[in-house]
Amino acid sequence: MTDLDAAVAAIRDGRLAIVPTDTVYGLATSPHREEFARRLYAAKGRDALQPTALVAASVEVLCGLLPEFDARLAALLPGPYTLVVPNPERRFPWLLGDGEAIGVRVPALAGDALELLTRVDSLVATSANLPGGPDPRTLADVPEELRAAVAAIVDGGPLPGTPSTVIDVTGSEPLVLREGAVPANEALRAVASVL
Repeated sequence: MTDLDAAVAAIRDGRLAIVPTDTVYGLATSPHREEFARRLYAAKGRDALQPTALVAASVEVLCGLLPEFDARLAALLPGPYTLVVPNPERRFPWLLGDGEAIGVRVPALAGDALELLTRVDSLVATSANLPGGPDPRTLADVPEELRAAVAAIVDGGPLPGTPSTVIDVTGSEPLVLREGAVPANEALRAVASVL
């Protein structure tokens, strides 16, 4: 079994894996059951009330998971954005924190990272660092505590190292919650161009 096969099997079983994305290494598992997400939160030392992104292999997969997704926003995906979008049906409640909006992401991937996400369709993922720690650009940047907590690790080589830009589109005006791979001004212009 390759590292990729092991990661796919782990994620499908709700176990944890460290995987490359288009920005940083992520700590990931299946998003489909609350206990899987709680396992991820516990490994990271993260508060379960902190929202976590739903990562989809494609816009089509995302729309299947979240039928209310505003199709106009698909023009921004795949890409280095996490979009906080309305979730009136409260789908994936264990990813929402204490709100009802949900963060969604469709990363622009290649190679093993693309194959992994395509094979599992979707993930719940957060950066593979400890709270407040540096964003992991390489596997060597991933803390030993997290490596010990996972069932599989996929080496994607050095990554850009800057996390996605998080944009909240639930209000009357888009709001950048975290400036990341895309500067805030550019991100807001991109959102304005499609809404």
